[in-house]
Amino acid sequence: MPDTVASCPATRPAPVTDGPAAARPASLTERCTSVLLSPWSRLSLLVALLAAGGVSVLLLHPQRLLSDGWPQQLSGVTAVVLFGAAYGLCTVAFVPRPVLSLAAGALFGTPLGLAGSIGGTVLGAAVSFGLGRVLGQDALRPLLRGRWLKAVDGQFSRHGFRSMLAARTFPGVPFWAANYCAAVSRMRWMPFLLATAIGSVPNTAAYVFAGATASKPTSPAFLIAMALVVVPMVVGAVVAWRKRHRLRG
Repeated sequence: MPDTVASCPATRPAPVTDGPAAARPASLTERCTSVLLSPWSRLSLLVALLAAGGVSVLLLHPQRLLSDGWPQQLSGVTAVVLFGAAYGLCTVAFVPRPVLSLAAGALFGTPLGLAGSIGGTVLGAAVSFGLGRVLGQDALRPLLRGRWLKAVDGQFSRHGFRSMLAARTFPGVPFWAANYCAAVSRMRWMPFLLATAIGSVPNTAAYVFAGATASKPTSPAFLIAMALVVVPMVVGAVVAWRKRHRLRG
């Protein structure tokens, strides 16, 4: 009997692909989303937001609170809460904190003025830190190549609470600069906010007290308040000068 050979239908080999990207090209929406969410696009958005905030400050003149006063229909705790929110947003837009703290003391007195100022300080720091972390960190970290930049980044990243506490306690470090340097570093949220709340109390209290006693510029209370403002600035400058070699190292 002759052998019979069973024939099988020929099968085609499966096409070889390099992965999902080769199987389906990226759509226009995906490409646009990728561009909009890129580090440099987010950094551009941050710059635009900060520029808009600065322009709004120039147009609205929040320093008029020192001369015109707070609206009379707002008083008590509600006024302090609203002032704290405005304080925080103004710091994000680069309004100097001493001006706002002086206004808080002149408008609400020392206890309520200090509460509103510290609350606004923490709020403004949190908003700035969040904006810098989400919109600026990915684009700016690759640029930290200089010795000084690496030294500051290392201090903020490894010793977050201690570094931020020193930056808040000693005057001379701009509030916005400390916020965005911390955001670009690897500092965590909780040490940043806690150090901001604690370290901002001494100098903020001095400015609030000065604003509360500014109606009597020759009084001992006002002179003491001004001494509390000037002395920490001098001490901070001396300490920074003596410790500068550590940062260089």
